[in-house]
Amino acid sequence: MPEVGSRRRNQPAPPHVIFEALTEPDRDPARPWLLLLDDERRPRTVRAERPQLVVWSSLWTKRPDALVRFDLPTDRGGYGTDLRWTLLVDEPPPEAALLGHLRKRLNQLINANLRYTFGQ
Repeated sequence: MPEVGSRRRNQPAPPHVIFEALTEPDRDPARPWLLLLDDERRPRTVRAERPQLVVWSSLWTKRPDALVRFDLPTDRGGYGTDLRWTLLVDEPPPEAALLGHLRKRLNQLINANLRYTFGQ
């Protein structure tokens, strides 16, 4: 599957906490972060290697073939996580407008919503 998008950003929580948040997004009902739009569906965990890797099934009804890979290495400080999401899709790749939407949504869900649940 070709990679069509990727972004790395530091998360303040350690990898094992991020791993739990990605594999159990509803674990803390007081801090919801996986807030889906009408054209999205709840992803399934396709692969998980604690605490360094999580792969989700597609979030999008328009691209059910998509996978989202999360690499979760510890950051240089030894406490946080240098989370990298990677969007993978089958051929043909999405049109530019849809691809921009998919990337923006992942960035919003992971580098905004999830990040804010940890106080940043």
